Amino acid sequence: MAEATNTTRTSPTTSEHVDEKKQGHILQRTESSALSDILPEGAVDPIYQAKAEVLNRAIQEIGFGKYQAFLFVVTGFGWLVDNLWPVSLSIILTPVVNEFHTRGPFLTLSQNVGLLVGAVLFGLGSDIWGRRVSFNTTLLIVGIFATAAAGSPTFTCLCVLAAIWSIGVGGNLPVDSAIFLEFLPGTHQYLLTVLSIWWAFGQLLASLVAWAILPDRSCPQTATSCAKKDNMGWRYFVITMGGLMLILWAIRFFVFRLHESPKYLMGRGRDAEAVEVVHKVAAYNGKTSNLTVEDLTQFDKAGAAEKGLDTSAKAAVQRNVEKFKANHIRSLFRTRKLAISTSLIILIWAIIGLAFPLYNAFVPYYLATRGADFGDGSVYITYRNQVILSVLGIPGALVGGWAVDLPYVGRKGALSISTILTGVFLFAGTTARTSDALLGWNCGYTFTSNIMYGVLYAMTPELFPTKDRGTGNGLASTANRIFGIMAPIIALYADLTSRGLTPRLLFSL
Repeated sequence: MAEATNTTRTSPTTSEHVDEKKQGHILQRTESSALSDILPEGAVDPIYQAKAEVLNRAIQEIGFGKYQAFLFVVTGFGWLVDNLWPVSLSIILTPVVNEFHTRGPFLTLSQNVGLLVGAVLFGLGSDIWGRRVSFNTTLLIVGIFATAAAGSPTFTCLCVLAAIWSIGVGGNLPVDSAIFLEFLPGTHQYLLTVLSIWWAFGQLLASLVAWAILPDRSCPQTATSCAKKDNMGWRYFVITMGGLMLILWAIRFFVFRLHESPKYLMGRGRDAEAVEVVHKVAAYNGKTSNLTVEDLTQFDKAGAAEKGLDTSAKAAVQRNVEKFKANHIRSLFRTRKLAISTSLIILIWAIIGLAFPLYNAFVPYYLATRGADFGDGSVYITYRNQVILSVLGIPGALVGGWAVDLPYVGRKGALSISTILTGVFLFAGTTARTSDALLGWNCGYTFTSNIMYGVLYAMTPELFPTKDRGTGNGLASTANRIFGIMAPIIALYADLTSRGLTPRLLFSL
């Protein structure tokens, strides 16, 4: 995202010989445009920034075509997986606890640790070994270790395998979003937001498969003992999801040929390969590109008197983590109003990182235990209700996109209303005295919370100054992941089986 720029500029020059004066003007113009970029001025090597803008304009010339359409699908797998596996783990939590007679939050803790490690490992690693390697690796890791987890003989083994497969899950979004954005023309960058529809599909897919497999192959919630042979449903479910991951990986690896990111190649000093990729994408879309190697190397000549572009792996990583330097963070707090805004948005994402897994990871377990209290806690009803809740997530996300542009409502109004309603539905759920009433309140919560998430995802980058946006997004994301690890730790000390108000009050707060 760091190289996104104004796409209305002229196309790359095609002249093979650029005089020094013209080179200076080009470099000056390109450097000055960094103010409209996500990173602060001076945070990125000016030669790298200049070349990145030339590549942006070349991609804009090509436009949106068949290559980007296929990329929308295969990178969408990353969004699907990012939600599918946390939901899947919440789905199997009840039968796993029944079989191993253990404390379920340890499984969620293992997952969240893996998600954090994966985000850091593949987020930074993609600048070392390339986007393509990461893209072709993450789903393979998930598929192999999730499939193996179906045969876990102990709860500890399952936790270890869940942590490993979650490394692959956590690496998807930072890699896939970078790949999609770097091949996307500026006029179509809104599609990065539209990709979130895959996130809703991930939850729905997991719920549908669970509903089909688990009801007849799981121990009843009221059972006093639960043998492995009577509780094979969660194992069949995990191996099915793992097999699906291998299919998605095969589509990425064998069906769709991903070209390495031109910006990664350029950053490593491989300008000729970067230009070659641009031409291949143009040809795939049935178009041609005027980009030449000289359009990139001209900046090396212009900056030769000073310092050339550092193309080492270390420099590539530094360009990615540069936004976290202290002076860049301080700029987010330089005024009282900006400090309050920054603090609140980071706090919101931190609380979401805590509350989202704390509630959603235990929804099926909560539905099952409360259903048992109401006298209708069958496994079939539990997963039927989970599917109903998952379906409501899709229109919720769409309504959120529509509400932000309503007159007199906008982003602030839509976020405020949806957040208040989400809390109201959670509190109201404590009054439920039947399983149907509990389902009704949860439906309201699911619908309004998806509106809230959709608005917040769109709103967060806009709340930070343009030149500090990368820093703000990074801080919010880090806070979200760290607090996500805290969620199952809190759950270990909370009584999830309480018949009182404790669980839902804790989740709603």
